[in-house]
Amino acid sequence: MSVRRLPDHVVDRIAAGEVVERPASVVKELVENALDAGARSVDIVCEGGGQRLIRVVDDGSGMSREDVSLAIERHATSKIEGDNIVDIRTLGFRGEALPSIGSVARLSIVTRTQDADNGWRVEVDAGNVSPPVPAASNTGTRVEVADLFYATPARLKFLKSETSENQAIADIVRRLALAHHDVAFALTVAERNLFSLPGESGPSEEARYRRLAAVLGSDIEDNMLPIDVAREGVELTGFVGLPTWHRANARQQYIFVNGRPVRDKTLSGAIRAGYMDVMARDRHPVVALWLSLPPRSIDVNVHPAKTEIRFRDAGLVRGLLVSALRRAFAGSGPASAASHADAALAAFSAGPARSGWNSPSWRPDATQPAAARQGFAEAQRPFDDLQAPSAAAVDDMAGDTSSWPLGAARAQLHENYIVAQTGDGLVIVDQHAAHERLVYERLKKALETGGAARQMLLIPEVVDLPPEDADRLVERADELADLGLVLEAFGRGAVAVREVPALLGDFDVGSLVRDLAEDIADMDTTTRLAEKLNAVASTMACHGSVRSGRRLKPDEMNALLREMEATPNASQCNHGRPTFIELKLADIERLFGRR
Repeated sequence: MSVRRLPDHVVDRIAAGEVVERPASVVKELVENALDAGARSVDIVCEGGGQRLIRVVDDGSGMSREDVSLAIERHATSKIEGDNIVDIRTLGFRGEALPSIGSVARLSIVTRTQDADNGWRVEVDAGNVSPPVPAASNTGTRVEVADLFYATPARLKFLKSETSENQAIADIVRRLALAHHDVAFALTVAERNLFSLPGESGPSEEARYRRLAAVLGSDIEDNMLPIDVAREGVELTGFVGLPTWHRANARQQYIFVNGRPVRDKTLSGAIRAGYMDVMARDRHPVVALWLSLPPRSIDVNVHPAKTEIRFRDAGLVRGLLVSALRRAFAGSGPASAASHADAALAAFSAGPARSGWNSPSWRPDATQPAAARQGFAEAQRPFDDLQAPSAAAVDDMAGDTSSWPLGAARAQLHENYIVAQTGDGLVIVDQHAAHERLVYERLKKALETGGAARQMLLIPEVVDLPPEDADRLVERADELADLGLVLEAFGRGAVAVREVPALLGDFDVGSLVRDLAEDIADMDTTTRLAEKLNAVASTMACHGSVRSGRRLKPDEMNALLREMEATPNASQCNHGRPTFIELKLADIERLFGRR
C-alpha cells in the first residue's frame, strides 16, 4: 500500500477530535476566547444538549475584518508572540479551536471592534469558508455553532443524553465563572436560565467567596475554611470543606492554576493526602483552590484540551497544598458540618410514616382502653440508660457553659453518647470515635518527638498467625518499635509481644497484632512502614480508645470534651466519621413549635 497525503478537510476533522470531544468542549473553547478578549460579560445559550445550537455572546474587544478571516485558519492566534510557548498568560494559545469547530459543524462569527463603523460576519460550513461580509453588531463577538458533528455523524453516536450533555456544559461554565469572579456569566439551557452571575468586585478573597457562594450555595458559610499560603513564588488561596462535609464524587473539587480550570493528578492526589486521616476513603471533599505561580514553571501545552498541566517542581506544589490543608483543619477547632445537624433534626421531626412514640398509633387517646394506652409508658424505656451526674457534679457544671465550645457534660446515653450543654444549644458526642481521634493524635505527636512511650508486659503475649503474616511483622519489627510495639518471632507462625504503646492502656493485644498484620500485607513490599506509620497508628488508636458501652463519670466526660477542644482534627475520627453533632437551641425550639 502506497503512502499518500490526506486532504486538508480530513486532517481538520481528525484534529478536531482532540479539541472538540463533546458540546461542553465547544462551550469551553468559546468562553475562553471571550475571556482572553477582555470580556466583562459572557452570555451562553445552548439547545439540544449543545448539539443543535451553542451561542456565546461577549462584550470583549472584538475583531477586525483581517483578524476574523485569520481566526478560522488553523494555528492562527493572537495570544502568543513569535515562538514563545513557555510563558503562556492566556487561556487559549494553540489556534485550533475555531477551525476545529468549523470543520465538524456550521460556524457563524459576528464581531466588531469599538472603533469600527460596522461589524463583520464570517461563516464556516463543515470546513467550507465564506468570505467576511459587513454586519450589524455591538462591540464584542457573537459565535453560533449549529448542528455540531453533522459533518462527522459517527461522533453523534458517542454523545450522551441531552440531560448529561447539559450537565457537562453547566459544569464547564461554573468552573470558568469561579476562575473569573469579576466577569458576569449567564447560562440558558433548553430555554431555561440555569444561572445569572453578576461580576463581583472588591477585594479578591471576598469577591471569590461571593462567587463561590453563588455557585455552591449558602452552605459554604458553615462548612468551608479559608486558605492563604505562599512558598517560593507559589501562592495558594481558596476555601476547603470541613472533613465532615463531603460528597460521593469529586465533581465539587474546583482547582485553578493561573486562572485556568484544570484536572491535574498531582493536585488531586495532594487533596486526597491532605484529607487522608480525616475523611473516609470513599468520600470526596468540597474544595475551591486558586494556585498562582510563574507561567514558566508550568507546562500547559500537554493536551489540546488544555485541562492537563505539568509542574516544573511538582513536589513543591504538592507539599504546599498538603501542609496548607492539614494546618487549616488543625487550626479550625471543633466544628461539625451543618448537614449532620440537619439530618439529626430530620430524624427527630414527626412524620406520618414514622414509627415509635411520634407515630399516630402511639399517641394516647382518652377514649382508648387502658391496655391500648400502655405503649406510652413503654416509650420511656430508652431513657432507662440515662446516667445522671451526681448532685455535686451538676453544681460544678451549672456555671457559664458558653466559655467551652463543646459545653459541659450533662449525661451519658446508652453508655456511648455524651450529651453536653453549650451556651446556645447542645452537643452529642460519640465517646469511642472522639477518644480514637485523641489517641491517634497523641501517637502521631509521639512519633514526631522520637517514638511512642512503651510499657513492658509482665508476661509476653504470644499471638498465633499465618506464617507469612508473622514473617511480615518480624521484618517490620524495628519500625513497629517506633510506635511502641515491641515483638519478636516465637517459632513458626507466631510472634511474642513484649512491650506495647503506653498510650493505649488496657486493650486486646492479639486483636491489634492481627489487624496490623493485615494492614502491612496490603502494603507494597518495597514500601517502608515508616511511610505508612500514620495508617498503622490509626489502627492502634482504634484498639486503644474508650470502647462503646463503657460508663463514664462526669469528670471523665468533661475531660474528654476539653481534650477534644485542644486536639487537632477532633471533629472526626480516623475513619472520617463525625465525633459529635451540634444542635442549636433555635433548631430544638422549632421541633417543639416554640418558634
